Amino acid sequence: MKSVAMIAVGYDGSADAKAALRWSLQLARTLNAKVSVVHARGMLEHLDAASHPDEMRHDLSVIAQECHFDESNLQWLVDNGDACSVLLRAGEEPLGADLLVVGSRGQGKRAGLLLGSTSLAVAQHSLTPVVIVPSSRAES
Repeated sequence: MKSVAMIAVGYDGSADAKAALRWSLQLARTLNAKVSVVHARGMLEHLDAASHPDEMRHDLSVIAQECHFDESNLQWLVDNGDACSVLLRAGEEPLGADLLVVGSRGQGKRAGLLLGSTSLAVAQHSLTPVVIVPSSRAES
């Protein structure tokens, strides 16, 4: 089994994404791995002020400090495209993540679904191992 040196975690600012980030940072500390926080910049992002990448980047620093994670091992990657495609590319070179981590649901929540469309699509199509952090982790 290949060791985990790079973890890519999807981040859209939602509570589930924050839980996935915390989980990733804790795992990375244990494995001495690096973390790349991946944000997909879609065509309609400019309409949602709550998901501005600069504000999200500040959140990353706060969460990293909460988790006692060395920020020199943390990078912020904003890429154009839909969230699933951007996350799947994170498993390929040049980033070459060894593990993809997503929250079970992001900002596009639909009541009653256990998995959001992005987490389901990433799990179905990824050649890189995927961890889906459950919503209950976001509430604790």
